[in-house]
Amino acid sequence: MTYSGTVKVGGPADVHELTDLMISKVAVGPMSNNAYLLRCRATGEQLLIDAADEAGILLRLIGADGIVSVVTTHRHGDHWQALGEVVAATGARTYAGAYDAEGIPVPTDVRVEDGDTVRVGLVRLTARHLTGHTPGSIALVYDDPHGAPHLFTGDCLFPGGPGRTLGPTDFTSLMDGLEEKIFGTLPDETWVYPGHGNDTTLGDERPHLAEWRARGW
Repeated sequence: MTYSGTVKVGGPADVHELTDLMISKVAVGPMSNNAYLLRCRATGEQLLIDAADEAGILLRLIGADGIVSVVTTHRHGDHWQALGEVVAATGARTYAGAYDAEGIPVPTDVRVEDGDTVRVGLVRLTARHLTGHTPGSIALVYDDPHGAPHLFTGDCLFPGGPGRTLGPTDFTSLMDGLEEKIFGTLPDETWVYPGHGNDTTLGDERPHLAEWRARGW
């Protein structure tokens, strides 16, 4: 099946099969949060991005192989409702942005800084710290050696614009970070997996950067 990235709460996961990595996307909870299960194809190790809600669904997706780690993209409550239950069931190591960890009620084992590496099996993800949606949001970049990069943005970037901010200072900070660390370093072919809704690519969004700046959201 061809991956589309279109999922709905109560529906099946959509699986993006890459050469070295399998990415399973599922929607959970009343705010239709996306959770992503990453599986290294060489080792079978798994990592979950955002244990957002509905722990039972996430644990069934994880399966008997378990997970080695859970990354929480930011401190907003809709992204960690199932974190405690998932960690209790799997013993997974927890990761979050260094400046958001205090806002997550489940203890963070590894506080992630900009440029840090998060591993799952032989696969390396690079963290990018983005300030504005929250103080310590992190995006994760998988620079696929066999193709285009893959980018997990939490709530910092969606189809149609950046994530919600509460004022012009936060908006400018988020846009500056996106332009410098994301659009400024990654190609148009980069596949974007957001915290809610459908996927996009940087190429689809790049032409609208000036428009977003002008509108202020």
